[in-house]
Amino acid sequence: MKRWLPIAEGLLPYRWEWLRFDVTAGLAIAAVAIPSAVAYPAIAGLPVEVGFYASILSLVGYALLGPSRKLIVGPDAATMTVLAATLTALPLDDPASRVAAAAALALMVGTFCILASVLKLGVVASFLSRPILIGFISGISISILVGQIGRLTGVRIESDGLVLPLLEIIRKASQIHWLTVWFGAAMFGLLVVLARLRFPIPGPLVVVVVAVLASAVFDFEGRGMKVIGSLPGGLPKWALPNVAHLPIPDLVLGGAAIWLVSVSSGLVGARSFGAKDGFKVDADRELTGLGAANICSGLFTGFPVTVSDSRTAINLAAGGRSQLAGLISAAALAVLLIYLNDVLRVLPHAALGAILAFAALSLIDLQGLQETWRISRMEFGFALISMWGAISLGVLSGVVIAIAGTLLYVLLKEMRPRDALLGLVAGRPGFYKMHRMESAAPPPGMVLFMIQGSILFFNADYVRSRLDSVAKEAPPGTSWFVLDASAVAQIDMTAATMLLRWRTDLAAMGLTFAIAELHKEPREILERAGLFEGPDATIAFDDLEDAVRMLGEKMPR
Repeated sequence: MKRWLPIAEGLLPYRWEWLRFDVTAGLAIAAVAIPSAVAYPAIAGLPVEVGFYASILSLVGYALLGPSRKLIVGPDAATMTVLAATLTALPLDDPASRVAAAAALALMVGTFCILASVLKLGVVASFLSRPILIGFISGISISILVGQIGRLTGVRIESDGLVLPLLEIIRKASQIHWLTVWFGAAMFGLLVVLARLRFPIPGPLVVVVVAVLASAVFDFEGRGMKVIGSLPGGLPKWALPNVAHLPIPDLVLGGAAIWLVSVSSGLVGARSFGAKDGFKVDADRELTGLGAANICSGLFTGFPVTVSDSRTAINLAAGGRSQLAGLISAAALAVLLIYLNDVLRVLPHAALGAILAFAALSLIDLQGLQETWRISRMEFGFALISMWGAISLGVLSGVVIAIAGTLLYVLLKEMRPRDALLGLVAGRPGFYKMHRMESAAPPPGMVLFMIQGSILFFNADYVRSRLDSVAKEAPPGTSWFVLDASAVAQIDMTAATMLLRWRTDLAAMGLTFAIAELHKEPREILERAGLFEGPDATIAFDDLEDAVRMLGEKMPR
């Protein structure tokens, strides 16, 4: 098997002493997977059975091609919410078209993952900064909470957004099914109590069992409470989804949005588990595993998946040793779907609403928001902007807001690079920032100026203004202006042109420009721009100490 599947590192080679741990972990993962497999499809308006299909086949795909022995994939609330927004934006006429579109989106997400892995784009997992991701997922969580109003009241809610569904339920107060309300509240309360008691059996699983038993005993369906109904027996068949009638550009854009959110949130969670349990997460190789998981899900009528926090946590707690735990979990879910599907028929929608509401509340990272506020007020502001985008403008627009927020944050950090005047301290080696060391003084006849950041088109004017300001304040008798470029990682054509023009203006002030400690790429740009050629060629030094020593020798005595 190792010869035929050489990249199945999460599964092979295998030690037989791991088997008892993997069996225990696999059954525990299946127990946790049942509630999410039942509840999460409801977020996107999909039938319950596709949650099982996605849970089963994604585990098989990741076990075969995923590199990690510890991570477990499956449905995720954030991914499902972006999927729901994408499906809402598509012209879907019936439930079958909705299922086909979800499967097609899973195939697209899987393809994007494989391409990103081949192109070594695992760095995209860090594209959404942690504060922006915290805000975005918190906003999604609030959207999920609002989306449970219908399930927890028995009233059909047709509005979208945050405020409109609340106003609609107020208008339709006379239609509220109070048995549904009280039962949903009881199930939510049960989840809270079990979480507080740290009950060994997962709370959502307890709620599913209790809700099914109560519904069967008290005939909730006969009393007007909505239930999920019968599930198709058996496993799905391999099929390519038929999406010929759908607008492909909208489908691709939706798939890209789902991919970005699922990969970002999934790999951030994976790295957190890796740091906690002491295993390494290679983002580029994880993309291959996630791609296989999504493609397997899409080929068997599933939907997009990512790294599952709850299932991975259970796997680590149960001592799972390899991806055999995931395969055992998949087998257990398949047995349930084949032989016990009628048992779930009477599960009330109110129980699903309680599970989703509880899961959404757990995703609101108040501690993370508080930590962000304490560390960086600016990043906290971006977290709130990201949260507002997901709540007020919809999830897909929220993705755009989150990306725009990330780009704006990067630009603001880079638009005004820090700088410092450098000087020498008598009797001590090296150079010191003069605003930190009062005893530091510039070498005679020189200005040593350090730019701490790249010089590019969007900050070239600001850097020019700082260079002018320092040059004009140079003390009398100064002959050389030396730029310490050791912290300048990049220079573009705009910046090179600026430095050429500024050198001429500097010469008019009676100062000569020199530059030290240039990195390879900025040096090549400045060479092609002609900074080091001609009668006014700028002198470049490999070391700042050499520049001070050699220029000092040229100073008139």
